[in-house]
Amino acid sequence: MFALFVILMASCAALIASLLSPQLTDLLLIAAPCALASLFLILKTAWRARLSRSAKRSWIILDGSNIMHWKGTGPDTAVVKDAIRLLVARGFTPGVVFDANVGYKLFDRYQDDGALAKLLGLPQDRVLVVPKGTPADEIILSAARDHGARVVTNDRYRDWAERHPEVSEEGFLVRGGYRDGAVWLALPDNPAR
Repeated sequence: MFALFVILMASCAALIASLLSPQLTDLLLIAAPCALASLFLILKTAWRARLSRSAKRSWIILDGSNIMHWKGTGPDTAVVKDAIRLLVARGFTPGVVFDANVGYKLFDRYQDDGALAKLLGLPQDRVLVVPKGTPADEIILSAARDHGARVVTNDRYRDWAERHPEVSEEGFLVRGGYRDGAVWLALPDNPAR
């Protein structure tokens, strides 16, 4: 990457020199394409590095509609927030999926991804309220498969075992609960599955 910056700086210097000096106008034919090419390569390299960091994340999918009932006193997003904080502290990148009726259970009105993401303190692209009539279980299990992630839930997903045999693998489903005013999760020490 350093070499690309050197080429970009040299190309820009030659570009400026060719624009300021009439004797060096031919230099423009070489300097301009070199500056553009090196800028393109720098941006491409930076983008790949960002994607690479993203791919190395230890994703974990939370069954938000299940977790919000762990206190046993009715639906409560505080439990989901506590689970998110615990998972982030353990090195995970959480994504949360809710049933379509989550807003009605919490606020007596529909709530979309953006509203719940804001409530949970997560980016909107990591919170999903499934469309009405769509089973959240399928979305949760597919997201976990796509990201090589575990699922935090107390649901056993027995109805989905044929389509998603990973639900039977040890450690894929992370159980948890609320005890002594805090969330607990049956997580191994290593975030990677």
